[in-house]
Amino acid sequence: MEANGRGGDNDAARAPLLAGRRRNSVGSMRGEFVSRLPKKVLDAVDPERPSHVDFSRSKGLLEGEKEYYEKQFATLRSFEEVDSIEESNVISEEEELMEQRQSEFAMKISNYANVVLLALKIYATVKSGSIAIAASTLDSLLDLMAGGILWFTHLSMKSINVYKYPIGKLRVQPVGIIIFAAVMATLGFQVFLQAVEKLVVNVTPDKLSPPQLMWLYSIMIFATVVKLALWFYCRTSGNNIVRAYAKDHYFDVVTNVVGLAAAVLGDMFYWWIDPVGAIVLAVYTITNWSGTVWENAVSLVGESAPPEMLQKLTYLAIRHDPQIKRVDTVRAYTFGVLYFVEVRY
Repeated sequence: MEANGRGGDNDAARAPLLAGRRRNSVGSMRGEFVSRLPKKVLDAVDPERPSHVDFSRSKGLLEGEKEYYEKQFATLRSFEEVDSIEESNVISEEEELMEQRQSEFAMKISNYANVVLLALKIYATVKSGSIAIAASTLDSLLDLMAGGILWFTHLSMKSINVYKYPIGKLRVQPVGIIIFAAVMATLGFQVFLQAVEKLVVNVTPDKLSPPQLMWLYSIMIFATVVKLALWFYCRTSGNNIVRAYAKDHYFDVVTNVVGLAAAVLGDMFYWWIDPVGAIVLAVYTITNWSGTVWENAVSLVGESAPPEMLQKLTYLAIRHDPQIKRVDTVRAYTFGVLYFVEVRY
C-alpha cells in the first residue's frame, strides 16, 4: 500500500505500512502508525480498538484525507485477520467432514424438493393454462437438470486421480455452475418467445373456475414457502455449489410470486398481464444467469486478485520466515474457485 500524501508533518504518518516492517507484527505496525498520526486523525481512533476509527469525532479532515486513512486502517484490520488465521491454523478434519455432510444434505434435500414441486407445478399448469405458471414449471424442470449437473460436479471433485489430474479438479466447480447458468438462461429465452407469440396471437383465454384458483393458490404458495426455507438454509453454506442452489431457490421464490400474481391478475382483469408477467420473468432469468456465466468464466480465465487480497498475501509472505528479508513480487489469480499465488523473494 502506497502513500499519496503531501509533504509536511503528515509524511511520516502517510508512509507505506510495510516499509521497513519485514518481520514486525501488525501490532507493532499499528502502534508506530498510530503514534505518528496528526491530532485531528488521532481524535478519531477508538482507544479500545486502535484499528477502528470514527471520523465523526474528528474535525478539520478533508474528504480525501478521510478516505485515505480509512483505507490505511482497513489494511491494518486485514493484517489482523491474517494473524488470527495463522494462530487458529487450519480447520480440523472433523469440522471439514461436518461441513461436507451439511453440503451434501443441502444438495440432496434441494433435489428431492425439486422433484415434488415439479409434479405439483405441472398439475397447476394443466389446470390453469397460464403461461406465467408454465414458465415457473419449466424452471422447476430445469432445476432438476441443473441439480443433476451440480451433484455430478460435486461427486467429480470428491474423486480425484492425482496421476490423471495432478492439480486436482478445482475448475470443475465453475464449469458445472456455467452449464447450470447457461441452461437457465436458455429457458428464459424460450419462455420469452412463447410469451411474445401469445401477445401477437391476441386470443383471450377462458376464465379460471374457483376450484382451479384454489389449486393454483395452494400449489404456488406451498412451492414459494418451501423454496424460501431452502434458500435460508443453503445461503449460509461455504460451498459454492450449495450457494448456487441457494441462488436458484431465491430465483424460484421470485418466479413463483411473479408467476402467481400475473396468472391471477390476468384472469381477474386483463388477459395480457399473464404473458407480460412471463416476459418479465424471462428477462430476469436471462439477465441473472448470464451474469453468473460471466463471473465463473472469469474465474476460469485467471483474473487477478483484488489489491486488498494482494496486500494480505504480501503481509503473510513477508512474515512467513525470519530469513525472508524482502518480497520482490506477489501475484495471485483465480484458479477455479480459489486463487493461485506466486511469490518471488
